Amino acid sequence: MMHRLLSVTTNRLLACAAPRARGVGPHALSARGYAASAGKIPAAPMVYVAGEEMTRYTMELILDRWVRPHVDTSAWEFFDLRAKNRDDTSDQVLRDVIDAGARLKAIFKEPTITPTADQVKRLGLKKAWGSPNGAMRRGWNGITISRDTIHIDGVELGYKKPVFFERHAVGGEYSAGYKIVGRGKLTTTFVPEGETEPVVVDERDVVDNLNAVVTYHNPLDNVTQLARIFFGRCLDAGITPYVVTKKTVFKWQEPFWATMKSVFDAEFKQKFVDAKIIAPDAELVHLLSDAATMKLVVWTDGGFGMAAHNYDGDVLTDELAQVHMSPGFITSNLVGVDENGVLIKEFEASHGTVTDMDEARLRGEETSLNPLGMVEGLIGAMNHAADVHGGANRVLPYTAGLRATIHRLFREGRGTRDLCGPGGLTTEQFIDAVAEALPEEINK
Repeated sequence: MMHRLLSVTTNRLLACAAPRARGVGPHALSARGYAASAGKIPAAPMVYVAGEEMTRYTMELILDRWVRPHVDTSAWEFFDLRAKNRDDTSDQVLRDVIDAGARLKAIFKEPTITPTADQVKRLGLKKAWGSPNGAMRRGWNGITISRDTIHIDGVELGYKKPVFFERHAVGGEYSAGYKIVGRGKLTTTFVPEGETEPVVVDERDVVDNLNAVVTYHNPLDNVTQLARIFFGRCLDAGITPYVVTKKTVFKWQEPFWATMKSVFDAEFKQKFVDAKIIAPDAELVHLLSDAATMKLVVWTDGGFGMAAHNYDGDVLTDELAQVHMSPGFITSNLVGVDENGVLIKEFEASHGTVTDMDEARLRGEETSLNPLGMVEGLIGAMNHAADVHGGANRVLPYTAGLRATIHRLFREGRGTRDLCGPGGLTTEQFIDAVAEALPEEINK
């Protein structure tokens, strides 16, 4: 079920396709040629990050058929984040994306690849460039990655009502240091800033002949911000919040829970009671991560939210996607903050570049890629850009009309084959169908 949207067989990450994005200069994609014209909706400034393979091909069709005929995108800054371009620019393009995102606060990112050793050789890359996501989270002071279910009125997916998830955007295994060692004594120390005497964090004997020693830490300063974002979103949507940890075993996870509960009790509990989301005598519920995996399967009515550490959030949202049809029906929005407290938001789809479908397309075979997850990301970025820079009165009716058009076609059985079966439309046919129906919706 999980891969019905994403692939013909499985979503393998193979060689990236030849570049299809327009480009001038080493890494910036030109917005020239899309200048304002009479009657077009002026889009607010934002960053547009182009990726590769099937999702790049599809998004270029969407820009040409759904966006540029109606929207002036001349204020957008376009960047080419294909693996080959990262290699050609020694990753300067990624640094430029981070700088532009910090300045404009709103970013849309197409799926990209993190090259494997095989791809490094096949593409002639200088090195295996790491995932850009970690650099973006650091560069934009990432707080949380919001991953929510996408719903289409009248179409049954997995959960009946929305499910929200906040994944702590920093810390954990992703930034771990490690070394493979033999027998010996292992001492982990910490030297406080401004001091010279080390504090022993852990000390143990290592008795096996082969061991992996791993060190990482979880920054906790921004958990208060994460809590406010999470509880605020749940309150606005009228859904019940839960906090997920494994603190009974991993005692170091206790501060995450304690901070979340403190913020809830002090700032949100009475609001949830007043909104009749929870009972007057109810408390914020903690779920062990083991229990959360089961609740995601059985709570298919939806109407709840979960917040978790980085790794647990990564794994649990993969399960969330499986229950809710596929990753194509889950959002993925990074929320960070600048030095003045202004939120920086980056929007993307939860799925990858759909390599095998792109290979089928290049062989001349029909494909049927559902672009809803990517379009939800584009809508989110356009709306946030308008909130930050102005112009919401023009942009929001367009994005609402685009969403409504896509949903209507799916309800009418004129969607892609993941939802409409073998008689559904191909990738290109669906793009054309939306393009034909869109003017009626946005001109209401």
